[in-house]
Amino acid sequence: MDSNSSTLRSLVTLLAAVAGVVALLTWWVGWALPVVVLSIIVIVMGHEFGHFITAKRAGMKVTDFFVGFGPVLWSTTVGETRYGVRAILAGGYVKVPGMMWGDTIEPAEEARTYRSASYPRKALFASAGSLMHLVMALALAWASLTFIGAASASHVGVFSFTQWDGHVKNPAQLAGMRQGDRIVSIDGHTITSDTQLTSLIRPETGQRITVVVQRNGHDLTLHAVPVDGRTVKVNGAPVASGSKAQGYLGVQLDNQTVRESWYGAIPGSVRMVGSLIVTGVHAIIHVFSPGQFASLLHQVTSPVAANKPSNQLTRPASIVGVVRIAVQSAPTDPAFIVDVLITLNIFVGLLNMLPMLPLDGGYVAIATYERLRSRRGRRYEADVNRLAPVVYAFMTVLLVLFASTLYLDIAHPIANPFH
Repeated sequence: MDSNSSTLRSLVTLLAAVAGVVALLTWWVGWALPVVVLSIIVIVMGHEFGHFITAKRAGMKVTDFFVGFGPVLWSTTVGETRYGVRAILAGGYVKVPGMMWGDTIEPAEEARTYRSASYPRKALFASAGSLMHLVMALALAWASLTFIGAASASHVGVFSFTQWDGHVKNPAQLAGMRQGDRIVSIDGHTITSDTQLTSLIRPETGQRITVVVQRNGHDLTLHAVPVDGRTVKVNGAPVASGSKAQGYLGVQLDNQTVRESWYGAIPGSVRMVGSLIVTGVHAIIHVFSPGQFASLLHQVTSPVAANKPSNQLTRPASIVGVVRIAVQSAPTDPAFIVDVLITLNIFVGLLNMLPMLPLDGGYVAIATYERLRSRRGRRYEADVNRLAPVVYAFMTVLLVLFASTLYLDIAHPIANPFH
């Protein structure tokens, strides 16, 4: 058997094994877990693809492009690059010679190393992973607004009906309203907010009002008579109090989800991602603050503190916690999974751009420093070994952060917010 046939056979076997695992997980715990896990793997490889494609375009030599770490499950070499999958699907990597300053490179290959590239090519290559996270976040945000939609304050709908004591149906139900109806107008006044709707109904106690609702894309005209909230009760307590009558229909309102057009979703996705970037910057500052670190370590050593709702609300989540929250949202709000993936892209992209090795931002910072120190005809090369103590200290902080959040998400998981 030749090497090509062996490679193809091993690839088919690997794909069959992955398909089997996905099918087993879907049967065992539902569709959400395999979808989230596969999505995260795609996000990780999207990051690496950013490095890969910019290295290729910059003329650098890419020797390896792998999914995962550890023992090789499958690999093949195309041209000068070895592609493959490793056993531990906890990331991926692209290998370009010369990224480690002490690498020994053959003279003939030196021109195509990372360290020999021009400053713009170095900076673009190092930041390409985070740029890919930005692209993926924008694409997911656009898809979410286009195909799923977002809650609109101007689209007021019937979320549920209030059951009044002693009443089989309330005025909204008697009028023929249904859950999910959008309330378009009341007595000719277009409804653009729930407060406006309330202000129109309150004075109309005992008076018939005309309500236009939108159902399945069609407008329906209904008639309802609001009831004085002081005369009806829920669980023995009056719905309203005071000296004046207050009209009630007996509906719980919500802002309905509205889909954007493909072109209308473009500015919306930019606004969404921009807002998340600002939130992400604040979150990273919070995560690395001394107070948060002290709180995190206290939670690790104190189960009471770890299970305290206020602490769970503010503590950072590991990848285990992120996956759990996304999976928990599936039965009640599948669209939340997309929101989690958008947020994950933003946070990972920002974290990677911190100006410290071994993160991508560290390579950008060193390349920038070398460029500033270089003079015409003389290229300055930084002595990265002098940064070793700072790098080790930063890596220690990262390991403590990751280990602490992972332990807490396994031993004291955040309470299900969707119950």
